[in-house]
This record gives sequence, structure tokens and C-alpha cells, in this order.
Amino acid sequence: MLTIWGRTNSVNVKKVLWAVHELEVPHERIDAGGAFGLVNDAEYRAMNPNGLVPLLKDGDLVLWESNAILRYLCAKFGAGSLWAEDPAERAIGDKWMDWATSNLAGPYRDVFWNLVRMTPETRDDAAVERGRTACSALLARVDQALADKPYLSGETFRMGDIPLACFAYGWYEMPIERPHLPNLDAWYARVRERPAFATAVAVPLT
Repeated sequence: MLTIWGRTNSVNVKKVLWAVHELEVPHERIDAGGAFGLVNDAEYRAMNPNGLVPLLKDGDLVLWESNAILRYLCAKFGAGSLWAEDPAERAIGDKWMDWATSNLAGPYRDVFWNLVRMTPETRDDAAVERGRTACSALLARVDQALADKPYLSGETFRMGDIPLACFAYGWYEMPIERPHLPNLDAWYARVRERPAFATAVAVPLT
């Protein structure tokens, strides 16, 4: 059985939990990170020297970095569903996984941390607005990409849609002004209908 370390309110942990629920893979989850601590314990650091979540153990394999874990799970358990066998088809969505991490995560964090995890007294409103503006511009690129296909992965929901959809949940739930992006809105409505999204992603923002 897989073992996953991580707290359910982490975007990066949500990616992994969504995949195992989507693929119906038996697993055990251990609370770690944030208020749960554990990540600085010597035993944990021996598995993940970064002291971050998520962390996956599958037999003798110990793996960290959420996108790497997601790719591994989909390759092992999701052939024909979340994992496209054709490399070119798979790459269509795969690029959005790293794009979400390298482009969107930074400005999103400025909005999320200040609005959700900071108190009104410690909140940086200027950082919120900078992050909101940057995210709006970035998500407009996603909206354009979705103009001719229902999913970032193409005609079918696959692995490449998961990371951005985890960020999108917070984006749509936070009390902020959002630009009108009809293709993004329609894509988000489609991914929200998946039962595994409700189980793994749609939890209160904390």
C-alpha cells in the first residue's frame, strides 16, 4: 500500500491525493507539515531532505516533489486514463504541470497566504493586488489555450489538468476580483464535477 505524508490543505498534496482517488489506489495518508510538524524530524528528513510535503513511499521507492509523484502515480496506475501512452499526446497536458509550478505558484502564493493565512493586521494588501494582477494575466493564457479544447490535456481529462485545477480551486474560492475568462470558467466547471476533485481538493481553505 502507498503511504503519503502531507496535510490536506496543501495545494501540492492535493495533486497527489486527487490522483490516488481518481485512480482508486489504496493508500495511507499521514498528516505532516504546517501545524502537524513531523517534517523536521530526523526520520522524515532522511526520506526528504527538503522537509516539505508531499512525500510518497511505494515499497522501496521514496519520492518527493509533487509533480514527480503525480507523474509516477499516473504512469504506474493510470495507463489509458490519466496517463496518455503516446508521448506527444501526453506532453500536451504535461507542460501545464510545470507551467503552474514555475509561473503561477509564486503570485498565487502572495494572494493566498495574505488572504487566507494572515490576519488583517499582518496582511500585505499591496502583495495581494500584485499577485492578483499577475495571476489574472497568467490565467488569461490558460483561457486562450482552452479556446479549442475542453481540457489542458486535450479532448480528455488527464494528468496535466490536475495541478492547475488545484490552484484554480483557491483562485475561485478566495474573495477577490477575477477577470471574465469564459474558457477557463467552463474548464473549471468540468473538472469540479469529478468525484475525486470533491474528495481531495474541495476542502476549506486554511
